[in-house]
Amino acid sequence: MVRVHVQPVLWNEPVRHNGEDLEDALYFERLFREQGFTDVAGADEVGRGCLAGPVVAAAVILPEKFHLSGLTDSKKLSIEQRQSLVPEIERQALSFCIASVSNEEIDRINILQASLRAMALAVEGLCVRPQAVLVDGNQPLPISIAQKTVVKGDSRSLSIAAASVIAKVHRDRLMEELDSMYPDYGFARHKGYATAVHLKAIREHGPCPHHRRTFKGVREYV
Repeated sequence: MVRVHVQPVLWNEPVRHNGEDLEDALYFERLFREQGFTDVAGADEVGRGCLAGPVVAAAVILPEKFHLSGLTDSKKLSIEQRQSLVPEIERQALSFCIASVSNEEIDRINILQASLRAMALAVEGLCVRPQAVLVDGNQPLPISIAQKTVVKGDSRSLSIAAASVIAKVHRDRLMEELDSMYPDYGFARHKGYATAVHLKAIREHGPCPHHRRTFKGVREYV
């Protein structure tokens, strides 16, 4: 894949209300559409900071008149809220796709490249090919599609928020499955993050095959 970062020509300042910098949650999508990009995808990843499991990404294309009350950054939602939002996101979306990169590949190419690869795979897996992509963060994806990086995009763009929720729910389920296979580590509880319980389990039992062996907290016990 060729790394291409295409920015739209015009990006206006966010809309301000009563002196505050409050963006319309479809602000970035609308700016793309105003420039002729009709199908705009949002992409986000989850699991970047974990010590175990894959990094999971999702890409979502929402319709122009999309509305779903309560949708925001997945980290601001409860487990129950995220799970209740997923079926409605999937119902309304023009297309969505989930992709992942394994812990072995994370160790091989590093977590940043693995995160970008997972998001690129999710975008490329959409059954509706997007004309533009909104990417959470500040790193462009290695794809030849017009794109805009949006720092804290999961709380500023509904397309990215939808992707974050779908990716989070999917990855949590994967980690719960791993918990049944490796009950000593408590994956269902912490989802692979570096909690005190998780670090203690690694010290006592050593890493399992799904741990990221290049990460601090794991590599010392390989």
